[in-house]
Amino acid sequence: MAVNPETAHRTVGAANPPQLRAIRLRRQRIFKAIVLTLTLLFLFIPLASMLLFTVRHPLSGQWSLAPWQAIFTGNGESLGADLTVLWEGLGSSLLLCVVTVVIMLVLMVPTMVIVHIRSRRLERAIEWVATLPLTIPAIVLVVGLGPIYRWLSADVFSTDPVWLCFAYVVLVMPFAFRSIAVGLNSIDVKTLVEASRSLGASWPRVFFRVIIPNLWQSILSASFISIAVVLGEYTVASLLGRMNLQVALYQLGQSNSQVSTAMSLLALMFGVILLVALDLISTAMRTSKEGK
Repeated sequence: MAVNPETAHRTVGAANPPQLRAIRLRRQRIFKAIVLTLTLLFLFIPLASMLLFTVRHPLSGQWSLAPWQAIFTGNGESLGADLTVLWEGLGSSLLLCVVTVVIMLVLMVPTMVIVHIRSRRLERAIEWVATLPLTIPAIVLVVGLGPIYRWLSADVFSTDPVWLCFAYVVLVMPFAFRSIAVGLNSIDVKTLVEASRSLGASWPRVFFRVIIPNLWQSILSASFISIAVVLGEYTVASLLGRMNLQVALYQLGQSNSQVSTAMSLLALMFGVILLVALDLISTAMRTSKEGK
């Protein structure tokens, strides 16, 4: 009896779909592993080079942990490094992180919730305004902010670095907006508000007891990303003559580049820890919601 080749081919193909899927999945895993390895190497090699620079003297070639000991003991006199500048810049940056995050959340969360409920058209306008700083270089922002800060420093506030928080709120606005917008789009805000109001809840109660608990993941994401941006900002603080961590690292690098590089590496590691913590917290919150 003659066998149709096309029928036989379809029969064989239908008989082996698990094997074909296994081969396809194996190829995808190999491809993903290669891409991930190359990405990690691209990120790891500069960090490894920084670490090597901090423990090996560039001129004599001697190996030493003195830069790291100077940071953790707070005594850099033996290396000719004045660490008081470093601690001053670190303290200013940490304070700026707290103040910037608080101002950003107070301004953006209520505004975005109200606009999301009332008008989607206005929400698009706010999105355009919030993402505008991404298209404007920091040095251009400083040109516009310089006269304002001169007036504020002379007539209203002092020259304390904490007042950089207003400029930093503008810088972190695009990242914070996107994080909060993702959270708002993932829940049915209008239905939650209408149901709460129909049960007699006041607007403050609806906001703090209904909406905010559903936005915790987005709020944490916006806060952590804002902290990372503030800790890494240099241009605005430098051109406005204020002291923060990055300006202190630059000044410290003039006297001892190894100590400055070691502290830069610690700042990068802190940023990575923040992102990892964000991922772990998000996973835990998602798991707890699914368990309920």
